[in-house]
Amino acid sequence: QVQLLESGGGSVQAGGSLRLSCTVSGFTWDNYCTGWFRQAPGKEREGIAAIDSRSSTTYADTVKGRFTIAKDNDKNTLYLQMNSLKRDDTAMYYCAADPSLAELGICSVKIGTAGWDYWGQGTQVTVSS
Repeated sequence: QVQLLESGGGSVQAGGSLRLSCTVSGFTWDNYCTGWFRQAPGKEREGIAAIDSRSSTTYADTVKGRFTIAKDNDKNTLYLQMNSLKRDDTAMYYCAADPSLAELGICSVKIGTAGWDYWGQGTQVTVSS
């Protein structure tokens, strides 16, 4: 059974940093695409970063250069390092995983939410000015 559990959210001032973690279980990294999404109040959930089995990454333009996705296979953990945070980054952050995207070789942040099978429960990030 695939399970994902996010942690590391919190409140931070603009310009600050946070690192989110997503502990995963029930799957083999080589067979899954993993990523981070976020959803602000009143907005749709958007993909912001994805990483494939070879650790190739893609980012949304809104976070490129500020956020970094990484995974530690030995610790079964997916990370999102967020630097230079802005008020617009305030949202609930979710990690996601999917085997089909990996199999098809289309692990990308551009894949919409419907293309991802497994989700964590989310962790809140609030950025204040």
